[in-house]
Amino acid sequence: MSSSGEALIRAVETPLFWLGALTAAWLSVCTVSRLLSGIRVWVLGNGRLVSPNNLGKWAVVTGATDGIGKAYAEELARRGFAIVLISRSQDKLDDVSKAIASKCGVETKTIAVDFSATDIYSKIEEGLAGLEIGVLVNNVGMSYPHNEFFLNVPSLDTFIDIMVNINITSVCQMTRLVLPRMVERKKGAILNISSGSGMYPVPLLTVYSASKAFVDFFSRGLQAEYKNKRIIIQSVMPFFVATKLSKIRRPTLDKPNPERYVAAQLNTVGLQTQTNGYLPHAVIGWVTTALLPAKVLSSYLMAMGMAVRAHALKKQKQG
Repeated sequence: MSSSGEALIRAVETPLFWLGALTAAWLSVCTVSRLLSGIRVWVLGNGRLVSPNNLGKWAVVTGATDGIGKAYAEELARRGFAIVLISRSQDKLDDVSKAIASKCGVETKTIAVDFSATDIYSKIEEGLAGLEIGVLVNNVGMSYPHNEFFLNVPSLDTFIDIMVNINITSVCQMTRLVLPRMVERKKGAILNISSGSGMYPVPLLTVYSASKAFVDFFSRGLQAEYKNKRIIIQSVMPFFVATKLSKIRRPTLDKPNPERYVAAQLNTVGLQTQTNGYLPHAVIGWVTTALLPAKVLSSYLMAMGMAVRAHALKKQKQG
């Protein structure tokens, strides 16, 4: 090797060594920080942050008679909140209200409205008047009857209106009703139930996926606006939970029942602005977004969607 080449190697050897050392140190710090953050969220949790003493007497839950919404109402009641249940069917509302009042010994209140309409919010505002609302869970939502190409969705025009009203308008309007008094009291939490489907485009569930992406962006934007007002606004992005909406009947580790999911999720409030709410779901979210290229993920979801669609159409024909 020529003397000039050796001189060049000696000249860059020390800077490269320190660059490598700094990179290794930075990666180590990031790894340790992520590990400690994970322990803080998934092992230690937030203690009893979500309680009436810390946030306010009442919790309001939309879509409260089934699935995740019902589980939120029950878990929040167990934590001592008085509960406002909002859903479409008065009969179901009465059943859930009586069960919660009997089991948990808390006050309950019901408001029967159909979130597919837009003229319901004056009734809700009247029903919430005078209540010290500590928690709002914007849970009400709808998905496709089965995976489908956009132009093949039955009654597409009506479907779009209903999807937007239930999945998007309800979140904005309920937040509009509840947030001002939280700001006045300088405490409160709003949990907006988005979906893992909102983390990336999901073909054949395109409108649903996009509506849940809106909920996520809306939540994170509002948290930035109102964090200094001591308000917690959290985007909750579950993957599959064993509910009627997901059509999953048997819970598993990665597809928990609503009660298990909600109990885990409430422990992340105040610790994460955007959360998958449940450790196995957080792992799924990290793997799908960090390790899979967007094109590969989109193709995989398209293939899965086609399989689900074919199965649904086959069952329809058999029925």
